[in-house]
Amino acid sequence: MKLDEFSIGDIFETKPYSLTEEDVKKFASEFDPQYMHLDHEKASQGMFQGIIASGIHTLALSFKLWVEEGKYGDDVIAGTKMEAVKFIKPVYPTDVLSVRAEVINKKVLNDEQGLLTVLLSTFNDKNIKVYQAELTALIKR
Repeated sequence: MKLDEFSIGDIFETKPYSLTEEDVKKFASEFDPQYMHLDHEKASQGMFQGIIASGIHTLALSFKLWVEEGKYGDDVIAGTKMEAVKFIKPVYPTDVLSVRAEVINKKVLNDEQGLLTVLLSTFNDKNIKVYQAELTALIKR
């Protein structure tokens, strides 16, 4: 979709994504090798009572689900910023995540392009919000 096809207040829902412990450990071992993501025994003794996904993993999955919705398609030029990133609740290896993207701002830059900002809110299968961020992209008009 082009910038002019989006309206403030539009809401889009993504397909669900089933997280596994293998996913959590694989991501964490490469990008966030902390015990709460890798060591089941030590994590079980902590405040989360088990392994949790890295916040960066949750961010990446949220972005992946939004992009795979295909709303930007070939009209997206580049991401420009991510603001107000919040890791609200822990994400566990058995969670099924889905994202709600709400258009919260759009700005025309010139005849060819503009900026679109969506509020990404990620929920687990219990409908608990686990992550939220404002994502802005440069997009064709």
